[in-house]
Amino acid sequence: MEGISNMVSNNPVVIFSKTSCCMSHTIRSLFSEFGVNPTVHELDGIARGREVEQALSALGCNPTVPAVFIGGEFIGGANEVMSLHLRGSLRPMLRNAGALWL
Repeated sequence: MEGISNMVSNNPVVIFSKTSCCMSHTIRSLFSEFGVNPTVHELDGIARGREVEQALSALGCNPTVPAVFIGGEFIGGANEVMSLHLRGSLRPMLRNAGALWL
């Protein structure tokens, strides 16, 4: 899990994804519409992808992708991100993390 902490600590928004996951694409598109440029780790495209996926599972990510971290904090998957967006809480969270300036 230390590896996950290192991967998310230096970026305001980090998404763990797979290239074949439509929900991951949806979340990336949502952030793109906000003007946020998240760091995306495609687990099926990196050398230690399986290890990272197991670490995400141990953190409680189910399903393991997309897994979204904002300001170094695990937010959740697509359901949690969309719920935050619909409640109007996502933009302020992104602003506080330094991912949005407006």
